[in-house]
Amino acid sequence: MKTILFDLDGTLIDSTDAILESFGVAYETFGRQAPEDEQIKKLIGHPLDLMFTMLGINALEANDYVAAYKEHYRLISRKKTTLLPLALEAIKHASKIATLGVVTTKTARYSEELLEHLGVMHHFKVLIGRESVTHPKPHPEPIQKALLALNADPAHTWMIGDTPMDLICAKEAGVHGIGVLCGYSTQYDLEQHTNFIVHDALDAVKMVASHS
Repeated sequence: MKTILFDLDGTLIDSTDAILESFGVAYETFGRQAPEDEQIKKLIGHPLDLMFTMLGINALEANDYVAAYKEHYRLISRKKTTLLPLALEAIKHASKIATLGVVTTKTARYSEELLEHLGVMHHFKVLIGRESVTHPKPHPEPIQKALLALNADPAHTWMIGDTPMDLICAKEAGVHGIGVLCGYSTQYDLEQHTNFIVHDALDAVKMVASHS
């Protein structure tokens, strides 16, 4: 049996508006000017604390910003998050050919709530989020935990994601990685880490289905 692991943001869901708004609130909370949207979008997929430090916030303050972010994100995430085009079809098709899991740097609890709200959580047998691991992507631990939970064979497991972190994580964990162009990274960035690059999650699932 095949196993397919999906990233969330930029792979299955679009929560860009919720993310940007929550960053704005976090900066506003501490009386600072938020970075440009494009600067934030380039970092989506990294853990929140790392995003804030990469945007210039002192590491000692980063957790306070994360807390302010999460407090707002929790309030608006359902209203401001949608499935990406063809994501529902991708999930349904995948569930017929594989066991499914989610591997994300988002908070697992919020991710489960979001996927319940979007009506697709029942398709996934495991969800590994930021608090599920010590080392988030690109470290292999998140995928290793998913493999363990599903008793899955790495040789028959695929990770579908939109950032180099997803693909590095896949490579380090010994599973196949497929990059999708419907998210936050360029084709050039993804090409450094995999030979499998397609437009979206449905194309990725079709690619998995065609592999014996």
